[in-house]
Amino acid sequence: MSRMIELIRTSAVPATLMQAAARGALSVPPEEMIEILVHLANHNKVFGQQARMTLAGWDEKSSLGAASNPETSEEVLDYLAALENLRPQLLPALLENPSVSESTLTVLATNGSREVVEAMRRSPRVQNSPPILHAITSNPNATVAETAELHQQLVSSGFENSLPESESVDPTPHGENDAEVDQGITAYITEHAKEISADEGKPFQPLGGIQEVETTAAPATAMAETTAPEATAPETPASASTQATAGKAAAAAAPAKPAVRKSPEQERGSALQKISRLDIKGRIQLAMKGTKEERSILVRDSTKLVALAVLESPKITDAEVEKFASQKNVLEAVLRQIPMKRRFAKNYCVVRNLVANPRTPLDVSLGLMKNLLVPDLRNLSSNKEVSDTIRKLALKMFKQKTDTTKKSSG
Repeated sequence: MSRMIELIRTSAVPATLMQAAARGALSVPPEEMIEILVHLANHNKVFGQQARMTLAGWDEKSSLGAASNPETSEEVLDYLAALENLRPQLLPALLENPSVSESTLTVLATNGSREVVEAMRRSPRVQNSPPILHAITSNPNATVAETAELHQQLVSSGFENSLPESESVDPTPHGENDAEVDQGITAYITEHAKEISADEGKPFQPLGGIQEVETTAAPATAMAETTAPEATAPETPASASTQATAGKAAAAAAPAKPAVRKSPEQERGSALQKISRLDIKGRIQLAMKGTKEERSILVRDSTKLVALAVLESPKITDAEVEKFASQKNVLEAVLRQIPMKRRFAKNYCVVRNLVANPRTPLDVSLGLMKNLLVPDLRNLSSNKEVSDTIRKLALKMFKQKTDTTKKSSG
């Protein structure tokens, strides 16, 4: 008899059974059930969203078993290790699973959260993989000290020179080229020409203030700017001439200094300075064509058209939007716009973060709550940051879903 996954792949089962599969309600072994859910999440337009939500709250023991088993299918492992689906408790098992490809882990190392960086630094497999270690050095969530330590580790091992130089430029996905992006920018500016004209001359002012952004600037940079040289006695013409001659000789003898790569903090400071010099049209263009770091600053722009332009960027990732959805220092217009885009509305983490964000407009949160899983409804019902309306409705929905689950299992 064919396995259920094979029947579902060939669409040889009725829609009612497919719907039950998307809810994780089939009587099949756990390892096959998770394979079915991943297949539906990746390939089924009708039940894919339900399958993704089911996977987001899937039993931790079964999920951990799949993440640690080398026999788990590549599709399942890739799904579990994808940034938009990653559950922190599964990460250690995924890192040590030899069936998880090094290229998959390299993507995590480059773009993962601070929690991902810390887990990778503890992983024996990662510590023995120069390409993954090198990828961590380009992660903006790695500290300056960690980056320096990893570079030293790679140099000591003799691997640094054989590795490609990492770039901080975001690749443009979906085959978008510069011409297509430029067309999108032109269309956006044309569509909102009247509003842009009304805001013309309005400087960059992030919600929360520029000081909050500047707090991440490199300490070394701040020290260099504020530390004054020690006072010395006035130079005589003779001593000044002697020092100048010695300085020239030393400069000629000293080898050229290698280019120093900027730390994430320094890059952020540079991005802030760049943004502060731009007018509204320049900021809109940068929001759609710039780097991840620039988008993270511009999404906080108090000028609505600039902040919303960040969401129009073809370079923006789901992981970025998940972060934006939880931020309290963005315009309500941004939080309202996120779920209006189909791609983001299908991401369970985005939905969960929006509902739990006290800055999200009430009507938006209420509309999204029906998609939350039971554990998140329970957490939301005791979240003192959200409104009483949200907490009370979350508690009501939690009880309803819990009762329904008990009745169906009984």
